[in-house]
Amino acid sequence: MIGITANYYLNENDFAVREYYVYSVYKAGGIPVILSPLQEEDSLEGYLQICDGFVFSGGGDLDPYCFGQLPFVGLGEVNPVRDTFEIKLAQAVLSVGMPVLGICRGCQIMNVAAGGTLIQDLQTDFCHMQKAPRDYAFHDIFIEKGSQLAGILQSCHIRVNSFHHQAIDEAGRDVFLSAYAPDGTVEALEGKAGLFYLGVQWHPECMHDIFSRRLFSALVEKSKRF
Repeated sequence: MIGITANYYLNENDFAVREYYVYSVYKAGGIPVILSPLQEEDSLEGYLQICDGFVFSGGGDLDPYCFGQLPFVGLGEVNPVRDTFEIKLAQAVLSVGMPVLGICRGCQIMNVAAGGTLIQDLQTDFCHMQKAPRDYAFHDIFIEKGSQLAGILQSCHIRVNSFHHQAIDEAGRDVFLSAYAPDGTVEALEGKAGLFYLGVQWHPECMHDIFSRRLFSALVEKSKRF
């Protein structure tokens, strides 16, 4: 049972998650469970009891208040309901060592939950917001040798899609930064203690390559063992 965090649309009062996430988990052998970002404290315990692993999905910007900063020009729309829920859930998951895969915003949530910070608006000549199909591999990334990510993907150099303007700045406690774009932007993090606490800045749920399938298969296998 793999819990997938859902977005919350403030104006419409709707919970939603894109089907890419659901079918990526299902095709990897997991049963996807969509998690609404409830504010009640007992919801976290309930989700931890019914799920064997988690996917922290993509979405909008994190409120810089969550990592001790003031808002800067270039910050997009923030969602305090979702921020609060997901940071608490990530901290709970990290504390008990449950497997988790964070995607784009989800990767950033995982870093902030561990005490890290973000770049609120990337200022670089390198393009991180592709104008191309979502499943198109847009740029290279370079993965640290010996990292958990390199072991899962069986490669230290792959191409990924890219849809973000925020990124990891300072790493959180017990978090290892394990992949980078050509301009030095962080593309992945993982837990230092051998935990499957793995975040990627790209969107593997939209891709059809072997590397994306390996990521979701690894999550499901780790969750089964947990």
